[in-house]
Amino acid sequence: MQFKKNKMKTSMPQQKPEERIKNFDEVNLGYDEKSAIKEASRCLQCKKPVCIDGCPVKINIPKFIKQIKDKKFNDAIKTIKEQNFLPKVCGRVCPQETQCEEKCILAKKKQAVAIGYLERFAGDNEKSFDIPKIKKISKKIAVVGSGPSSLTCAAKLALMGHNVKLFEALHKTGGVLRYGIPEFRLPKKIVDDEINYIKKLGVEIEINAVIGRTISLDELSNEYDAIFIGTGAGLPYFMHIPGENLNGVYSANEFLTRINLMKANEFPKTKTPIKKAKKTIVVGGGNVAIDAARTARRLGSDVTVVYRRSFDEMPGRIEEIEHAREEGINFLMLTNPTKILGEKIVTGIECQQMMLGEMDSSGRRTPLPIEDSEFSLECDQVIIAIGQGINPLLARNSELRTGMRGSIDVNEKYQTSNPKIFAGGDVIGQEATVIKAMADGKNAASAIDAFLRGELKDDGSNRAE
Repeated sequence: MQFKKNKMKTSMPQQKPEERIKNFDEVNLGYDEKSAIKEASRCLQCKKPVCIDGCPVKINIPKFIKQIKDKKFNDAIKTIKEQNFLPKVCGRVCPQETQCEEKCILAKKKQAVAIGYLERFAGDNEKSFDIPKIKKISKKIAVVGSGPSSLTCAAKLALMGHNVKLFEALHKTGGVLRYGIPEFRLPKKIVDDEINYIKKLGVEIEINAVIGRTISLDELSNEYDAIFIGTGAGLPYFMHIPGENLNGVYSANEFLTRINLMKANEFPKTKTPIKKAKKTIVVGGGNVAIDAARTARRLGSDVTVVYRRSFDEMPGRIEEIEHAREEGINFLMLTNPTKILGEKIVTGIECQQMMLGEMDSSGRRTPLPIEDSEFSLECDQVIIAIGQGINPLLARNSELRTGMRGSIDVNEKYQTSNPKIFAGGDVIGQEATVIKAMADGKNAASAIDAFLRGELKDDGSNRAE
């Protein structure tokens, strides 16, 4: 099959906005074989493929795209899995537009190759997978948490031959992939598929195990030769303004967990209720804010996202913001809440208009309040989505050295102040995307293997300061 070179991306089939706001089914429907080959044919197969530089886990992107073009679909997924154990997940939620696709040479002229859509196609069309023969090593490693960083670390260590056991505090695995990202962006069957693959590599999983409470880190340390901590960031931030304790105010964390993990949208068939508000204000501009807004919309609410900067500074994915706009979600830019109104329950929110000043340390222009610009909006629900911090339970109940806001200190080898304990992802204080957290898990696995082989010296120089 030959395709004429097309400067524009092959479009992704989607549910129509007026249909998808009535259900939680996936919005993007995925390429069929013809569309995938057509899009793969756009790749220039550059001699110096800079797209790989934009991928935190360094997938050989030109190779797997050519394999799709040549209809070698199972070879394509094998190429991806050499570096990435969660291709179906990454093909759906990675911010490719600021990573691999941003580096694509075609992006300088028209549109980059749709690398994420092709990765998703390769993952979804995996017909069979071979579990490689693994020569077992007698070392035992505990992995704490089951989000993207931990899953990647566990999978790589298992492939190296180590005996790996993963501990998850909740009753289901997947971490933020399970409780944080809505079904319409990442179906839970996809998460299950990826975790089942990792289990087939030999990783043992124990759920309902709260390390730091039901099992102490010391107990784990006595039983295992090394430990990796990838517990993420599950502690929501609040604005500390009047009215935040009123009924009808949620953290995005709680709101999304009720829906994604507890299926509150199916109440009373399920045991967890959720408020179905008439008017919802979502505060924030990241992916979590957009996820919360689109979820509230599907529950029947009129939704407005309030963000203190402009569209240019929003950290949310462009595609998700566009989907939100198509679904009828309102955006109020350069606006900052100052008070949540009501007595026992929320009746509105008071805001102040903002303007942009100089660049701050994040590389974005600083929002500055405009005097005497306060105004109020009616609403019966407010969802706060301004970021999450480290859950302090594990660090508080251990002697690990910690840093800003309770993050676990590590050195460049992801090694904590206890030489046999490593950590990665959000828990070490960085606001990691799924793929960056996976890169941490992958690199930490290499460091743990080196440590267990005696190749990572513990002379004090590799300790966090």
